[in-house]
Amino acid sequence: MRGPAFGDSPLAPGGVPARRTPAERFDQMALRIMRAVVGRWTGELGDVELAVEEVPVIPQHWASPTVPLSSYVEATGSGRPRLVLFRRPIEHRAENLAELEALLLTVIVEQLAEVLGLPVEDVLPGYEED
Repeated sequence: MRGPAFGDSPLAPGGVPARRTPAERFDQMALRIMRAVVGRWTGELGDVELAVEEVPVIPQHWASPTVPLSSYVEATGSGRPRLVLFRRPIEHRAENLAELEALLLTVIVEQLAEVLGLPVEDVLPGYEED
């Protein structure tokens, strides 16, 4: 059956489909992790925003054998500082949601540790590098 019979319901308030897309799931997971990590460092990082791009734009002179998973963009006169996550390369390295969450935590903590000039253990107490 198709049509209006599958509109809003208590189980799917926005209508069918009730399931989030992989991109929406990634965004929500990344935002939750980012908030948890950045919360302690708002004074040092300022009002850093999280951005998600599908893939990085690789310059022609790129020499690394690996694709970057994230990038940090300093604040400009017209914009806030931004941590950019590259969704497809990150998803490609994770076999399931638990691995995706762990990899997102790793990428965010390590990128912010580099920006802050601190060891990762200081950025997120209890964090252990693999």
